[in-house]
Amino acid sequence: MGRCKPLALARILTLAASVGVPGLAHAADLLPPPPPPLPPPPVDVGGGWYLRGDVGVGILDLRKTVVEDVSTPPIPYNYSAIQDHVGDQVFVGVGVGYQFNPWLRFDLTGEYRTKAEWRFVAEDLSYGTRGGYNLTAGKFSSVVALANGYVELGNWYGVTPFIGAGVGFAHHMFGSVTDQGLGTYSGGFGYGGSKDKTNFAWAAHAGLGYAVTPNVKLELAYRYLNMGEAETGVVGCLPSCALKTVYRAKDLESHDIKLGMRWLLGGPVVAPVAAYEPPPPPLVRKY
Repeated sequence: MGRCKPLALARILTLAASVGVPGLAHAADLLPPPPPPLPPPPVDVGGGWYLRGDVGVGILDLRKTVVEDVSTPPIPYNYSAIQDHVGDQVFVGVGVGYQFNPWLRFDLTGEYRTKAEWRFVAEDLSYGTRGGYNLTAGKFSSVVALANGYVELGNWYGVTPFIGAGVGFAHHMFGSVTDQGLGTYSGGFGYGGSKDKTNFAWAAHAGLGYAVTPNVKLELAYRYLNMGEAETGVVGCLPSCALKTVYRAKDLESHDIKLGMRWLLGGPVVAPVAAYEPPPPPLVRKY
């Protein structure tokens, strides 16, 4: 009789499970509750928009100065250049841009560049004589506007190298120009009025960025900037003469070193992350 009691108890439990004894068959269906839904992401008011400011210095160079006689009738000007020099500019700029993703951004920038000194010395060979020189000098300032694109090349210990390119225009404002006679021309003097000229401009960028905070970044960059040409007003003799001349500083190039800061208006742009999906519940068999 003692051996039959355990067998009978096992049969009773099996039968109870098959007919649905309360608290036994349904116990296997009890699962942990699903995780609560994720909170909605914070609203990003500014998106990838940013503001920027820059200051720097531009080391200028020019291919050559071209001298054109504009007298009526024209009087050919044959000369030999001795000195063809342009000084440097300091600039300050502002801009607005958009960071599309962690590696691509674009911006529009505008800047004012201070007056650069221009100096041109040439010997006049027009009359088959030697020893007559003209020292022509003036100053020009510039306004440059560019549309730029940049590719950011990863992040290395908080530093982000980048390269970029830009196109736009340069507007040069040449101030009053003087022409002084030297050598056998000593005592001669000429004067030219102001002249503005707008040209196509283009740039190439390379630099390093550093995130001071998630929304503020510093930049140290080099920029090659081609600003086209600047042109003087018509230079004539004083008190008066028939000679009238225009000087064109061709292919003005600037090697810029600049320090910039960017303020991101929205949250920092990060790579998209897949939304969390809870794992499917385990398969439970009912007996």
